[in-house]
Parts: sequence; C-alpha cells; structure tokens
Amino acid sequence: MQEVTVAASVKNLTYTYDITTNSSFSSNTLDRISFSINKGDLLGVIGPNGAGKTTLFYCLLGLIKDYRGEVRIFGKDIRNDKSILQNIGYIPQQKSIEQGFPATVKEIVSLGMIGKKNVSKEKVSSALKIVDLSDQSHKRIGELSGGQQQRVLIAKALVHEPKLLILDEPTTSIDVESQKKFYTLIKNLHQKNNISIIWASHDLDAVSKIATKVLCLNRNVFFHGETSEFFSNDEFIRMYSEASMQLHMRSHLN
Repeated sequence: MQEVTVAASVKNLTYTYDITTNSSFSSNTLDRISFSINKGDLLGVIGPNGAGKTTLFYCLLGLIKDYRGEVRIFGKDIRNDKSILQNIGYIPQQKSIEQGFPATVKEIVSLGMIGKKNVSKEKVSSALKIVDLSDQSHKRIGELSGGQQQRVLIAKALVHEPKLLILDEPTTSIDVESQKKFYTLIKNLHQKNNISIIWASHDLDAVSKIATKVLCLNRNVFFHGETSEFFSNDEFIRMYSEASMQLHMRSHLN
C-alpha cells in the first residue's frame, strides 16, 4: 500500500456567508481555493485581515461543514471520515485568559486528551517539556505571561500527538521577546518532531525565515509555492502590500 505523502489538500473550496439577516446579499469568503501541503512541510499562510484565513482553518478542522469543494486530511475526505480530524492540533488566535481561572498548567494541557480513554501523565509531561514549561506545571494558568500561556496552548495541542498542527496568528497578543521564543519553538517542532504545520501570520519576516512553503490568500489563492520564490519577487510583495492596504481602508469605510 502506497504511503500518503500529502498531509492536507484542498480543491475548489468555496464558502459563502450571508452578510445580511434576510440573506438578500452574500459574499464568498473563500472562492475556489486549491492547494496542498506535503508531510513535513511548514506552510506559512499570509494575507490581509478579512482574507479568509480563519475561515479556511475552520473548514480544515470540520467546524464549517456547508462549504463547496473538497478537503482531505492525509488522503481522507473529512466529510466521509471525521476520525481523521483527530490527527490535527489547533492553536486559535490568542485571546486573553482570565487571570483567576482555577486551573493549573498541567490541567489545561490534559484537556487536549479529552475523548481519550485515559489521560497519560507521561504525555502531558512530554508536551510540557517540548514547550519548555515543565517547571511551571503546577502554577495557575493566570500566573504565566502571555507568551508562556501561548506555549501552554501549544502543549495542549501537542499532547495527543497530532500529525498536523494548525496555528492561527498565534503571536498577535504577545511581546516581541515571546514572539522570538515562539518562532524558535515552531522551527524546532517542524525540524525535530517532523510535524506538518500550517501557520497563519502577518509577520512576513518570520514567515520568510521559517516557512518552507507560502500560501498567499485573499479570498482566493494569490500565490502558492516555495518561500524563496515569493519573497525574492518584488512584484509579489508589492501586490500583497496593495491588497492589504485596500482591505484596511475598506474596513474603515464600512
């Protein structure tokens, strides 16, 4: 039996949402998106706010079901085999954590094993070791810095040993020093743990240094290919910057 070398593939993915309550007008958030990520790739997903990155991730995760097109994870259509979704770890956009939330770091990480028959203390310990938080395991989550809290969420996503990790702009609300540590962690996860990663970011410098492939998204695919090809092309960078500025101005006019 031939081994599946593609971690995720998307074909002609279109998702439409109604922007008025009476459904008199609709807009495609994603319009005929097609791309793939091979096992062992680190795909940097870039695009302006409102480009559809989070919506794309929700489709990959099976959280949005009424899309048109096809989504396959490790060769299996997620509509026909939802069990394949257990191979995905997901880090959503950073949200502030209530400082008084009554849970320790190791308790938060163990939540990543919900649905498993037994919570493995060894796997929790291993996940915390990967993100360099073993010495913080008994602390309340609210006692940690923003960067440390984000690493806890990564450990929570890693504890069930996913084959594919999806990161949705995970450094938005953390300081510069924590961002640097986070990028080092992602690089190590990719290189040492051989995890396939899809990572959305506005930090083009970080993407250019870490990602092996780039997907530039603005409701449809503007570019998909080698990182070096995108960042060595001044025309691609110019068009990306113009698209970002147009969407930024449009958001202020609405």
